[in-house]
Amino acid sequence: MFQKQTRKSWFRKIVRAGLIIAFLFFSSSLFYVIYLKWMPPVTTLLMVKRAMVPSTDYGTVQKSVYCKWRSYDDISSQVKVAVIAEEDQSFSTHHGFDIDAIEQAFKHNEKGKRIRGGSTISQQVAKNVFLWNGRSWIRKGLEAYFTVLIETIWGKERILQMYLNVAEMGNGIFGVEAASEKYFKKDASMISKNEAAMLASILPNPILYNAMHPSAYIVRKQGRVERAMDKIGGARYLDDL
Repeated sequence: MFQKQTRKSWFRKIVRAGLIIAFLFFSSSLFYVIYLKWMPPVTTLLMVKRAMVPSTDYGTVQKSVYCKWRSYDDISSQVKVAVIAEEDQSFSTHHGFDIDAIEQAFKHNEKGKRIRGGSTISQQVAKNVFLWNGRSWIRKGLEAYFTVLIETIWGKERILQMYLNVAEMGNGIFGVEAASEKYFKKDASMISKNEAAMLASILPNPILYNAMHPSAYIVRKQGRVERAMDKIGGARYLDDL
């Protein structure tokens, strides 16, 4: 009888501790998401990783992180349209998840080909800002949780602004302003359609691909992105956000 009561007591303590941890996680994450609706993040886990672990960029050891925050209106509409055309053409209509894209990616990956993701821009922001790279179910679950939060609290323009400010666009280069200064020697507000398509083309793997030294594959992809930008309506697409 005493052992049974002891087990029940420990079970209650574990449940209580779990509930406290869950409450603290939810309240702190909710507070941080609300804070980021108006303020830029201090850093991200990937930025910390790039700063701590040296890597080689075309023969040069890179250990610094270059990032400059820009407001939504200070970013060229061309680059906004380019990343949507390349990464998430249903961005204005979905609520964080593109079920069709996820199903297509699942069928593609089942065939044993190179793994392709079905993540929306919202999901990528949730991962980039709050989480770490990886394919575990725990991370995917947390990604879904944060995706719902930012879709509910931030809205589309803030999500797109956040994406364009924290996405890695080169080795240690984060955000469109840093990338524009590095590659094109100009402010992000001045990026042209051709330059925007180039940046969108390297996004899947900005360490492997380089906007200053584009391969033939990237140049072809740049052309496809430009055509996709026209197909979705160009800057008029942004009116629906």
